[in-house]
Amino acid sequence: MNQQVRDDFRQAFKGRFESLLRWEQLDAFWDVMRHDAAGDWYIYALGEPPPQQPASAELVRTFLSEIERLLRKEHDEDYCGVVFADSMQAPRFVKIFDPNKLGVSCGFSDNPPLPGWILSKLPPAELDASAPLPGNRRRWWQRLLGA
Repeated sequence: MNQQVRDDFRQAFKGRFESLLRWEQLDAFWDVMRHDAAGDWYIYALGEPPPQQPASAELVRTFLSEIERLLRKEHDEDYCGVVFADSMQAPRFVKIFDPNKLGVSCGFSDNPPLPGWILSKLPPAELDASAPLPGNRRRWWQRLLGA
């Protein structure tokens, strides 16, 4: 991967994002994503090596279903607030925070947590997650990938 591609990804990562604060917003957003699952999305689980190829449309849809199930189970709040997108209608970059590793994801922090997963139309560059995926997340991820 060349430096320009890495820079483009990192610039997009630091860009402007909108929060899907309510579960109803997230439901509508997943519908948008499912209609745009056409094999040009990269799914990056931080703590794992970035993918070199976009995921298949089938894998994107499976991921969306599984991550929705995980978020609803483990983020036991009456609001969502753990998914952020660069656009609600035509997303190209989505950050999904792990409900078990939120820290200070809202507000200001000198060292905000990294998301657990990124969906991107850009090839991902490795972000310093500083720790591998915890065992339960790694097993979830491997099961999803059929590994």
